[in-house]
Amino acid sequence: MARIAVAATAPFGADVLRRLASRHEVVTLVTRPDAPRGRGRQLAPPPAKVVAESLRIPVLQPARLTRDVCIHSHHLDAVVVAAYGLLIPEDLLGEPLWLNVHPSLLPRWRGAAPVERALIAGDAETGVTIHETVKELDAGPIAAQQSFPVGLDDDAGVVFERSAGVAAELLDQALGGPTDFRPQPGEGVTYADKITAADREVDLSRPALEVHNRVRALSPHIGARATVDGRRLTVWRTRIVDGELELLEVQPEGRRRMAYEAYLRGLR
Repeated sequence: MARIAVAATAPFGADVLRRLASRHEVVTLVTRPDAPRGRGRQLAPPPAKVVAESLRIPVLQPARLTRDVCIHSHHLDAVVVAAYGLLIPEDLLGEPLWLNVHPSLLPRWRGAAPVERALIAGDAETGVTIHETVKELDAGPIAAQQSFPVGLDDDAGVVFERSAGVAAELLDQALGGPTDFRPQPGEGVTYADKITAADREVDLSRPALEVHNRVRALSPHIGARATVDGRRLTVWRTRIVDGELELLEVQPEGRRRMAYEAYLRGLR
């Protein structure tokens, strides 16, 4: 059992934190400050904070990470970074070891949205990489890596959940003793840019597989947007049958998610 701190914010990081807390001594969580969310824009805690408080793990929420945050005062074996969302200053790296959890097979899909970009690209395989955190984005030497297949109908939620489970197992290896780091290959580097509003737009006249991949990449956490018979819908689930795209779950503006068949019945 290792003595660690975790830097995490988003749901994926919260899932990794929950799994690590059952296997290691997590002495503190570093996460981003509470922020306005939802239609009412009320102040809400990040998902990782919710998990930490449920497990009675102390929480730090600096607007930016500095030595004043006092992570180093805990005599840690490592700091695990998982979907934290803020820059780790170079002067903090080193002692203790900082390990980043990245849900892709680095060097493919460095950056902010590796799961979404892998699905949009139609990758049949992805995985998790545990690497040393360095100044350059997701470029540190690899401590552990494991791949897994991606099914045609797996969405981002499925891939993130599977990745969190794999990450916990790989971190057991990396935190269990001396680790042989290997440099990332210089070839095969791709970047997973942050998802933008333009990325959410889907043209249903495009090839069925292309549309299906984008929809599942943005589900269940972001949502693809399309115009269907002149009406704007968020499209949450689709499938391909005999080469044709079928809509399965949609959300009209200002309404809840529903089966596409139920939506059509409501138009009659």
